[in-house]
Amino acid sequence: MTGSSTPPGQSPSAQPASVVRLDVPGGREVIHRDVAANGARFHIAELGDGPLVLLLHGFPQFWWAWRHQLVALADAGFRAVAMDLRGVGGSDRTPRGYDPAGLALDITGVVRSLGEPDAALVGHDLGGYLAWTAAAMRPKLVRRLAVASMPHPRRWRSAMLADLRQTRAGSHIWGFQRPWIPERQLTADDGALVGRLIRDWSGPRGVDDEAVEVYRRAMCIPSTAHCSIEPYRWLVRSLARPDGIQFYRRMKRPLRVPTLHLHGSLDPVVRARSAAGSAEYVEAPYRWRLFDGLGHFPHEEDPVAFSSELINWLKDPEPDR
Repeated sequence: MTGSSTPPGQSPSAQPASVVRLDVPGGREVIHRDVAANGARFHIAELGDGPLVLLLHGFPQFWWAWRHQLVALADAGFRAVAMDLRGVGGSDRTPRGYDPAGLALDITGVVRSLGEPDAALVGHDLGGYLAWTAAAMRPKLVRRLAVASMPHPRRWRSAMLADLRQTRAGSHIWGFQRPWIPERQLTADDGALVGRLIRDWSGPRGVDDEAVEVYRRAMCIPSTAHCSIEPYRWLVRSLARPDGIQFYRRMKRPLRVPTLHLHGSLDPVVRARSAAGSAEYVEAPYRWRLFDGLGHFPHEEDPVAFSSELINWLKDPEPDR
């Protein structure tokens, strides 16, 4: 099943292209196109010229979460590309391929398909988890790494299993382990749950209502809810399986990529304490930035502060300062 298919009886307005191929602020003409990588087709939104910065969205969003950063990065002299992860937005919805190693290969495959020798990866939430993974698996393709609202995978695992407060904060992940019910909940009432999650996980500034409506519509594209949940099912169900044990053993490999770690002080989903322990896995310049008063979506709650921090770090020739 691909992102361009329309099931019988489904109105054309529900096709991914009409829902996710959107404009960015300021009337800038973003380029929408599809690229092939790792056996699937991925939708990207592109703006600007210069060194590649590849932006990876989290749950329950798609590429449009980076609309503000696309403009800011392009204005700062970068080639900014936001991709839809497998199964989301305008990308292919495949029956398999939702383990983190496979999803990370999607990302590095897109870098190659864009004709670039490497990229600065910027990931939020699940996109951050995959950015950590890609930097460990294919370090030569990752020039720099910036992660928001997500610990290193090994730190995430230990916090979810050993820290009761983090276990409770990530209760939605445990709820995703049920068959079929989470998908129905995410799409019921035109994606009302998506709106509640975004509002509940945001800080006082919040995410604007227009954006919330866009995310609700995107989650209701056929098969999106299922594909969005599958990576979280793998994360939990694989903990005691050989493939999961092998993955987390692989992630012991220290990162030697300059890393910027961004987090909202009021994030109710990933506690700042959980994320802050990730430095032990980085043997390279590492910078931690905590945004006071922001929640789980700092790039949308205060896009100016987030973009400024990111761009200043990307341009800093000495990121260890």
